[in-house]
Amino acid sequence: MKLSELKKGKKAIIETVGGKGALRRRLLDLGLTPNTEVRVRKVAPFGDPIEIFLRGYELSIRKDEAAVVTVREVN
Repeated sequence: MKLSELKKGKKAIIETVGGKGALRRRLLDLGLTPNTEVRVRKVAPFGDPIEIFLRGYELSIRKDEAAVVTVREVN
């Protein structure tokens, strides 16, 4: 599933980070790397952006950026 599809309050493990060029590099630099646990904290009223919690900090990213990150949901 894609990170953009993860519901509020759910946890997941990042499997792959897609995208090309600057977008992929930016996501990796922000800490979205494979085998990292993420949790969706908040979703804006119209669904964009989403706030995720990873590596001890909150990060807000656009839904189209989150759509290139593949995750595996965990309990």
